[in-house]
Amino acid sequence: MTLPKEFHEIAERVNNWGRWGPDDERGTLNLITPEVVRAAAAEVRAGLRVPLALPLRQDGVQTGVIPGRVNPLHVMVQINQEIFGPGTVACSDDAVTMGLQCGTHWDALTHVSHSGRLYNGRPANSVTAHGGAGFAGIDKAPPVVSRGVLLDVARARGVERLPGGHAVTPEDLEAAEELAGTRVRAGDVVLVRTGQIRLYLAGDREAYGYPSPGMSVRTPEWFHARDVAAVANDTLTFEIFPPEIEDLWLAVHALDLVEMGMPQGQNWNLEELSTACGQQGRYSFLLAAMPEPFVGATGTPVAPVAVL
Repeated sequence: MTLPKEFHEIAERVNNWGRWGPDDERGTLNLITPEVVRAAAAEVRAGLRVPLALPLRQDGVQTGVIPGRVNPLHVMVQINQEIFGPGTVACSDDAVTMGLQCGTHWDALTHVSHSGRLYNGRPANSVTAHGGAGFAGIDKAPPVVSRGVLLDVARARGVERLPGGHAVTPEDLEAAEELAGTRVRAGDVVLVRTGQIRLYLAGDREAYGYPSPGMSVRTPEWFHARDVAAVANDTLTFEIFPPEIEDLWLAVHALDLVEMGMPQGQNWNLEELSTACGQQGRYSFLLAAMPEPFVGATGTPVAPVAVL
C-alpha cells in the first residue's frame, strides 16, 4: 500500500529534518537541555522511587508474532566456580539471549523507515546486517534524564483500561493533562497510560497484544507542538493496533521516529506510577530512563525510574 496523502501531509507538518543540523543523530532528545534537567530535579519532593520496567523473563510479553523478537533466555555459564583454584573465592556468571525490544524498551530513531528514508533524510539502507545502524543507533542517544509527565488517559476517561479499539487522540491527551494539573512543556518525557498492560499483568499475553489501544496518527502533531523529547506507553505496539486507517501499519512509528526524530517506548508498566501520582496529587516527576548503549542497535531495554 502506498502511504496516503493524509500521512504525507502530517509528516510535512511534524518534520524536524535539519532542525539540529544535517548530521544530527539525537532528534528531539536535543530538547533535554541543562536548564530542563535542573527544572526536572525540582520535581523531587517525597523522594518516592517508582520502577516502570517489566521483569525480564522467558515468559515475557512476546508471543512469537514479531519474528526474532524473543523473550529473554537466561542461562548460568558458571555456578560457584573456583576459577582461580581450589579454596579461592567462587564465582557465578550468567548469559542472556533476547530481543532488545522484547520488554520495556526504547525504539531508536532507526527502528523504522518509510519511503526509503530514516530520520534526517538518511537512506534506509544505512542499517545493515553486519553493522546495524551506523547512523542514529541507540548508542548515539544522550542520557535520558528529564521531567516526566504521566498523562493517565484511562483515569481521565474514568476507566481502568481503555478498550482495544480506542485510538488515543489529542483530546484524550488534553483531558489527561487537565487531570494532571500541569502543562506538558518543551523537553518533557511524556508517559501515556492506557491501562492495557493490566491484561499482561493478569496473565493474558495474547489479549495484551491484540487488539490494543494506542496512539492515533493525530498525536504526533500534538507532541510536536509541545516540543516533547520522548513518549512511552503501556502497550506492546505503542500505536493503536490494528491501525485506525485500514492497512496503514506503523504510521505513528514513522511519524514519530522518522519525521520528528522522537524516541518512543513500549511495554512500560505505569500502574504503580498511576497509583502513586493519584495519591500524591501530582503527575510530574524526575524521570531517569537511560538507554543501554548497544552499538548500532535500533532499540534497547530500559529500566526507567520515576522519582516523585
